[in-house]
Amino acid sequence: MKSIILNKYVRYGLMVLVGLFLGWLFFYPTATLKEEHNHTVSEKKNEIWTCSMHPQIKMDKPGKCPICAMDLILLNQNSTALMDSDAIHFTADAAALANVATSVVSRSKPAKEVRLYGKVQADERLLQNQVAHIGGRIEKLFVGFTGEAVTKGQLLALIYSPDLITAQQELLEAAKDKQSQPAIYEAAIEKLRQWMLNDKQISQIEQSRQVKTKFEVYANTSGVVTTKKVNVGDYVSQGTGLYDIANLSKVWVLFDAYESDLPFLTVGNNVNFSLQAIPGKIFNSTIRFIDPVIDPVNRVAKIRVEVDNGAGKLKPEMFVTGTVKANLNEYKNNLVIPRSAVLWTGKRSVVYVKQPDSGELNFKMREIEIGPMLGNSYVVISGLEEGEEIVSDGTFSVDAAAQLEGKPSMMSR
Repeated sequence: MKSIILNKYVRYGLMVLVGLFLGWLFFYPTATLKEEHNHTVSEKKNEIWTCSMHPQIKMDKPGKCPICAMDLILLNQNSTALMDSDAIHFTADAAALANVATSVVSRSKPAKEVRLYGKVQADERLLQNQVAHIGGRIEKLFVGFTGEAVTKGQLLALIYSPDLITAQQELLEAAKDKQSQPAIYEAAIEKLRQWMLNDKQISQIEQSRQVKTKFEVYANTSGVVTTKKVNVGDYVSQGTGLYDIANLSKVWVLFDAYESDLPFLTVGNNVNFSLQAIPGKIFNSTIRFIDPVIDPVNRVAKIRVEVDNGAGKLKPEMFVTGTVKANLNEYKNNLVIPRSAVLWTGKRSVVYVKQPDSGELNFKMREIEIGPMLGNSYVVISGLEEGEEIVSDGTFSVDAAAQLEGKPSMMSR
């Protein structure tokens, strides 16, 4: 009886031991895996995945951007290097996808290129108004249309003048008594001279003793007729304009310069310009005059350039495009940075500077003071040192990442 009871307790003890072993076998590894799994999850929660095109997207695991379906990139990784708390970290993949590029700040000779637009105009000093020096009726015009070329001394018109007939008669009468009354004779000659008759014409009248009924009008300059003011049969008085003649052997090129460009333009600056009407040819001259008054309507000042035009290729009202390269000597020792590196925020100008000695792509915003713009670059007044590395492309992407992480950016100091 005792052996039966003993066997029964032994059997129960073995069953308990087997149960404990099975419990340990099934439940302990599960708890360990669960603990490891939770540890992995906690590690993954430290990772932030975002879209290079839409940095407002933030995920805790890799995948596709819900906006553009691009692959998400890892925004931050555990870095072993010391990093400023205000700096923004970029992985190499994120920088490549966002087209982030850097350049080293250096010094260079600053030269600003000013682009100007204008027109060819006649030289005002070579404009002539051909007038009638005596009143009368236009009997004939030898130049009948605008644009016709004339040469100095060319016959332009014939005028019938009763006053001229009377003056010639007075000369012939005075010539009879010029020995006894020389003063009257000289007065008659001087009257004809005032009407622009030369001594040769006066001598011909006196010798032929014939009164001319028509007075010749000769061109007093060579050029092109820009305005024809009279027609045959018109009555004109002394001093009435007959033609406007422009000598185009030299012309002006008048450029429009805005107020912001005037500080970089001075008399003597070299100007290169071209015309659509003459493709492939570059003209060169210098600035001769800068208008001291700003046009109140267009807000520009006229810049005058003088050009020889012996071949007659430059015609008034042709459109001209010119450039002036102005050396900014007052900024010759300043730093120059790319225009794409600067972000404007009202009165502030900011750039992103790569943190030195980190070995990684860590950027920190910095406010700087800039000077004049030189085409695709800016002169730096203060805020940067030579040799520093700044973001020159993809600056907006870096700034967007800084805003998303709540770090200093163009929108917050």
